[in-house]
Amino acid sequence: MIKPLEAEDKTAGGILLPDTAKEKSTRARCWRSQRPAPAHGRIVKVAVEVGDIVLYSKYGGSDVKVDGKELKIIQEGEILAIVG
Repeated sequence: MIKPLEAEDKTAGGILLPDTAKEKSTRARCWRSQRPAPAHGRIVKVAVEVGDIVLYSKYGGSDVKVDGKELKIIQEGEILAIVG
């Protein structure tokens, strides 16, 4: 599960963006990480840890709401990069 981060308020050049010009963020913080069930008698380690900042596909995952928080459920293969 990941929690999408807010879209940037300004560009890299310092130009402030109005709400209508902001794009949907593709950065998120890992909120919960779960190991998959053992496959063929071995456990595969998950590369993402809770708190990591990740980049994910713009249309990846499924949107869910848990305790009033907007979250996404994604598979580890949908994570493009770990950036922090």
